[in-house]
Amino acid sequence: MITEVFSAPYATASYDSETLCITLVWNGSPTKDEYKQPFLAMIAFGRKTRVDSMLSDISQQGIISPDNRKWFEKEMMPQAVEAGLKRAAIVTNGNAFKLYYINLILSAVNKFPIVTKLFNKRPEAYEWLHSFQVAAVKK
Repeated sequence: MITEVFSAPYATASYDSETLCITLVWNGSPTKDEYKQPFLAMIAFGRKTRVDSMLSDISQQGIISPDNRKWFEKEMMPQAVEAGLKRAAIVTNGNAFKLYYINLILSAVNKFPIVTKLFNKRPEAYEWLHSFQVAAVKK
């Protein structure tokens, strides 16, 4: 079952109870306040349901300001870890600007106990996230 966690023209976030994953899909360039809103909604949802996996599809995301990247590292990541996030898949189209942004984000994420991996397509990202649940069931 899919549960809508956040919806706006610039981003949507939904939780899939089968994959136990929150998916965030960006569309365009959010303002400073808009950038924070889907993350805060996901953290609030994650605290209630103890979601430990997320997929962020930034293929259609525009430029993100340095202030937003700093907020992501200093405020969002600690809150996400505290809410139970353990792994994140990032789907990107791999253009040069995105790779620069991703490298900055990954350097921030790597300071936390979260496993992160980059993908070009969502199905592969979901498969990777699902592999952790399969491994957990086998234990």
